[in-house]
Amino acid sequence: MVRYSESGVVEWVQSGGGPLIAVPETVLPFWTGADGEENASDYDRACEIDGYLGLLPVGDSAALVLGDQPASTAFLPEHGAFVRLWAAESEDEVLAGVDTAITSAEWLHEVRWEVPGTVLLFDSAWPGKDTDRTDCLRVELEPGRYAVRAANVQPGPETWLGLVQLRRLP
Repeated sequence: MVRYSESGVVEWVQSGGGPLIAVPETVLPFWTGADGEENASDYDRACEIDGYLGLLPVGDSAALVLGDQPASTAFLPEHGAFVRLWAAESEDEVLAGVDTAITSAEWLHEVRWEVPGTVLLFDSAWPGKDTDRTDCLRVELEPGRYAVRAANVQPGPETWLGLVQLRRLP
């Protein structure tokens, strides 16, 4: 995990260059990452997602792909949001800007995601069965339907963030 301050308030996950993916824990063994046929791997499918986010079938569920560009990413449960660090001086600067970022965001894209429970966020190149060998972040979610939306924001003069917010639907 990458930490941007000595306090290590939140855990950050990075990718080796491709998209990050949030895979439901129940279907982790079905995510094969970059393993597989040439140009037909799960990683290739994740790289084909156009825009800030998208869903891919995995087993009998779906995984959430955080697209656009690789970025250190954390999950802030109090905001129900993944925070993607495009640029900032420190973790403290990022965290100080999240409230403003969420309230001022112009949300660009939204999908509906049916979640069976806890998901793991990790580099989409890794197979799900190997998440114990790479940086990953366990995000505990209540089973159910979520509206997932994305935005890019600049909460400070030198701070640029991507947001992916999950809102539980009734």
